[in-house]
Amino acid sequence: MSLFAMGFLLVILQPSTGQFPRACANTQSLLRKECCPPWDRDGSPCGELSSRGSCQNILLSQAPLGPQFPFSGVDDREDWPSIFYNRTCKCEGNFMGFNCGECKFGFSGPNCTERRLRTRRNIFQLTTSEKDKFLAYLNLAKNTPSQDYVIATGTYIQMNNGSNPMFRNINVYDLFVWMHYYASRDTLLGGSNVWRDIDFAHEAPGFLPWHRVFLLMWEREIQKITGDENFTIPYWDWRDAEDCVVCTDEYMGGRHPTNPNLLSPASFFSSWQVICTRSEEYNSQQALCNATSEGPILRNPGNNDKSRTPRLPSSAEVEFCLSLTQYESGSMAPMANYSFRNTLEGFADPRTAISNISQSGLHNALHIYMNGSMSQVQGSANDPIFVLHHAFVDSIFERWLRRHRPVLEVYPAANAPIGHNRENYMVPFIPLYRNGEFFKPSRELGYDYEYLQEPALDSFQDFLIPYLEQARQIWAWLVGAAVIGGIITAVLTGLILACRKKRRGTSSEIQPLLTESEDYNNISYQSNF
Repeated sequence: MSLFAMGFLLVILQPSTGQFPRACANTQSLLRKECCPPWDRDGSPCGELSSRGSCQNILLSQAPLGPQFPFSGVDDREDWPSIFYNRTCKCEGNFMGFNCGECKFGFSGPNCTERRLRTRRNIFQLTTSEKDKFLAYLNLAKNTPSQDYVIATGTYIQMNNGSNPMFRNINVYDLFVWMHYYASRDTLLGGSNVWRDIDFAHEAPGFLPWHRVFLLMWEREIQKITGDENFTIPYWDWRDAEDCVVCTDEYMGGRHPTNPNLLSPASFFSSWQVICTRSEEYNSQQALCNATSEGPILRNPGNNDKSRTPRLPSSAEVEFCLSLTQYESGSMAPMANYSFRNTLEGFADPRTAISNISQSGLHNALHIYMNGSMSQVQGSANDPIFVLHHAFVDSIFERWLRRHRPVLEVYPAANAPIGHNRENYMVPFIPLYRNGEFFKPSRELGYDYEYLQEPALDSFQDFLIPYLEQARQIWAWLVGAAVIGGIITAVLTGLILACRKKRRGTSSEIQPLLTESEDYNNISYQSNF
């Protein structure tokens, strides 16, 4: 697979979003292929007694896929989640969750009827106490076991088709690291064989919606374990940055004084252990990452391969990317040209939008620049800078959505790489989310970005651009219509003048009536025109 394109407290957790619900990680659920846990308030599956939802068969998309994955029936992620479950909770109204015990993003209240809008802010605009609280929340997530979710440590076949469940506990932060790994891992084909050209979260149309859901879920988990319902992920605006300005002990960890590949011991991130970083080892063993600790976070920003990524992205490159009108194009993969998604992800030149996989632009550029854990696709979420970076990438996606106002049909319905069609369910999320459900403005999902709320000139330009683009596309028709309209006006004017001249020859007795009628007709005609 190409490079990216990529204080302990224990609290009682509420139902959450993630990979395998603990309530369904058992032999009975796997053999029945059903994941419809009871809602704790009424004890019924999916909260059916309270009209929150019901247990229903999963409806899978039948749209054809692209040619990138030439196999069938060899990967547990195909037609997600049908290998494990073919019945899950279908929630009604604004209810959501694996047991319909939560509210959809953007809603709150006991009946999920109250709209709520939260604002994500620039990390450098946070007060010292707000910034310290954010760092403490990260550390809390790293040290809080998830009560509602577990991870799979074996494939469905290795689980003997469900009769021998293989699951493991995991902390809240690493749950998301593991999900990112699982979505992007290689396909295990048996023996020592793997298929690398597969990724359910990158290198195709679903890249932006997938990470949008990922951040929303991550944000919600922090809100739950802290009890802070107002928490939002901050973002790092890296445009035109000379270096990694968040790489200080005050923020995300500075450089180690003697080993440039490690974090400063003054940062508590230096004690964090990474997981899911040894993809070649897993492949050779035909095994999944089991979340065993694999060493400290690695980061050596700026000492990367300059031939691939000479610097961090510029404002001009972001603006050019935003000007692209096509969300997706061609193969809908890393070789796509003039694709907003492919250019923002970083596989196309951010100055021309022509695919160039030997270079890493925009999103990919920052991953490569970090030169460590962030630079390896499957394990990149181990570095907490990941969430700051992807929050800003999501804000660029949001700017594009607001500028171009695409309809849902702009997102490809068919022939995208496996897992990336509009109606495909995103791997490995339970509850289930389709790609197309998150191809919409962030305000509809309950959040906004601080810098997009400012009434600056850019916002006015973003408002005008789609109308100017439409005018550009029909300018020839407009010019032609103007010429024809001018000719018609000239002819009508000539006819009116001729009528007036003829009427002047009429007797004086009826002239006032004709003059009155003439004025009325002229006013009425001009109004209609």
